[in-house]
Amino acid sequence: MAFKEADPSLGYLTRKETEVKLPRPTRVKNKTPAPIQITAEQILREARERQEAEIRPPKQKITDREELADYRLRRRKEFEDQIRRVRWNIGVWVKYAQWEESQKDFARARSIWERAIDVDYRNTALWLKYAEMEMKHRFINHARNVWDRAVTLLPRVDQLWYKYIHMEEMLGNIGGARQIFERWMEWHPDHHGWAAYIKFELRYNEVERARRIYERYVQCLPTVKAWVRYAKFEVKNGDVGKGRACYERAIEELGEDGQTEELFVAFAQFEERCKEMERARCIYKYALDHIPKGQAEDLYRKFVLFEKQHGDTEDIEDVVLGRKRFQYEEEVKKNGLNYDVWFDYARLEESAGDKERVREVYERAIANIPPAQEKRYWQRYIYLWINYALFEELEAQDIERTRDVYRECLKLIPHKNFSFAKIWILAAQFEIRQKDLQAARRILGNAIGMAPKDKIFKAYIMIELQLCNVDRCRTLYEKYLEWAPANCYAWSKFAELERSLGETERARSIFELAISQPVLDMPELLWKAYIEAEISEGEHERTRQLYERLLDRTKHFKVWVSYAKFEATIPHVEDGSAEQDIDSRRQTALLRSRTVFERATECLRTSAPEQKEERAMLLEEWHEMEKSFGDLGDVSIVKKKMPRRVKRKRAIFNEDGSSAGFEEYTDYIFPEETGMQPNLKILEAAYKWKKQKITEEEDE
Repeated sequence: MAFKEADPSLGYLTRKETEVKLPRPTRVKNKTPAPIQITAEQILREARERQEAEIRPPKQKITDREELADYRLRRRKEFEDQIRRVRWNIGVWVKYAQWEESQKDFARARSIWERAIDVDYRNTALWLKYAEMEMKHRFINHARNVWDRAVTLLPRVDQLWYKYIHMEEMLGNIGGARQIFERWMEWHPDHHGWAAYIKFELRYNEVERARRIYERYVQCLPTVKAWVRYAKFEVKNGDVGKGRACYERAIEELGEDGQTEELFVAFAQFEERCKEMERARCIYKYALDHIPKGQAEDLYRKFVLFEKQHGDTEDIEDVVLGRKRFQYEEEVKKNGLNYDVWFDYARLEESAGDKERVREVYERAIANIPPAQEKRYWQRYIYLWINYALFEELEAQDIERTRDVYRECLKLIPHKNFSFAKIWILAAQFEIRQKDLQAARRILGNAIGMAPKDKIFKAYIMIELQLCNVDRCRTLYEKYLEWAPANCYAWSKFAELERSLGETERARSIFELAISQPVLDMPELLWKAYIEAEISEGEHERTRQLYERLLDRTKHFKVWVSYAKFEATIPHVEDGSAEQDIDSRRQTALLRSRTVFERATECLRTSAPEQKEERAMLLEEWHEMEKSFGDLGDVSIVKKKMPRRVKRKRAIFNEDGSSAGFEEYTDYIFPEETGMQPNLKILEAAYKWKKQKITEEEDE
């Protein structure tokens, strides 16, 4: 019966009219504690003591039947009035019925319960209290009637079934209880209902009945939980074969729904308890192969524990390998472009020694091509191909497969946008190891034609040089310089090759052609190589001419220093006399070197007066050169030209032009600048005074 709101036209009050409105709590302004603290109990006790006798409500004593009837009539009228006002309040009905029960008027109490159920039959508490009253006073048939109506109207409330069955079982009516269970099972309850029925039969040693109930149970609820309970029941009753058959039937009948971690773990642990270790191991491995990786955490943990207890070292390693494999599978599933994970995965499979698995991992890895044709995305990816090729060559020793890997990799790379010299060189070196020189030359030639790079030219030239194919090296150098005419390294190596072959004039022509190029990436290295080549040939005059030509292009102080050191270290022979004494040779070298330093000093002073630090460094080199000649050198010449270091401050500014403070820097004051700056004499005198003061303090 559905519950309806009371209709005011029928004389009933509405819910809103019957609500109790409590007064608003008064706000306490003064919250400081009172000087004398008292408890609520003390306040109530004092109020009771002060209450006057005539104000207290009198205690009614019933002395005859008329007063009792009057009292009952008055109480019933109060309950009926309450019910008319709030008939939806089940608590009023319960109190009314319990009061009638206390008056031993069971017919009236039963009538009240029936009226309450008509108001709200879905209230489980009403049925429970109603049936409890009937049972307490041993009205068994009435109680059965109540329970029967309750489970008929509310078959999905398990508590009603439990109470009904419990009553029949307490009365010893086992057949009746079984009939109630059968009625309940027709409604297909959950696992708890079936478990209660099975426990009921087992309490009376009805094993066959329990087994038949289990068969109905797994058909009604075909779940892993039901089958596992069935198997444990059979094992508990001593029939291991039937228990194993239950697990096998569960896997077969549940199909994909049975591929769960719970079922396989229970099955494996069952076999382990039966001392069937090989069966348990096979179950674990079968489960790991068929259960999705993300749902096998506990299964892996149990398998590892099983192998540690019952397996050998090889079995434990297999389990650990499977665990790692599972982790890598999860990571590559999340992001297939994470090439570092693929590297680790492939390395793991290589350590396991299964070639087919390694190939499978590499094939899956290289299938994840970078999404954009930019070299930075391909740099890690290309190493997957390299590792794949090295594995096939060194571990699998499959030459044709290695060649196919290199070929497919070179086809895949977009050489018009970018290329990788390393893969070209590795492919060529592989062909050389297979003694196929023509294939290696073909690969490197294609590399030069499709994607020329410095590394490719260098590797190709090195291979031909080791094979002593000089003409091929010259041809490669010509192509190299045609592709990169500003590459000083290539010019230097080409000339060095000719010098090593004794072709000095060819090397000199190459150097001349190189320094005549309008643009060079590192001209200082080229000039240095040219000069060293002439020095090693003993061509001092040519070397001197090279320095002069270089000074026409640049006045850098390092060139002057190198030129001066060259003159100081070259023994000169004048007038063709081969027996000129050593002192005269050293004197000539000193004079030539000093002349170069004087020219350099004058050049830097006139052409670059702001480069004071370079001039100071040049004079220091000159000073060291004069000292190296011993008695022949004249250090005083240099000391007259040496500058004095002075620390000064200068303002620094931010990007927006605001001041950022001051910074110290070292300035150099040369002797020729002293007369031009009148304040330098004062600074010089202060410097001498400070130096003298420091000397006196040290003497003390």
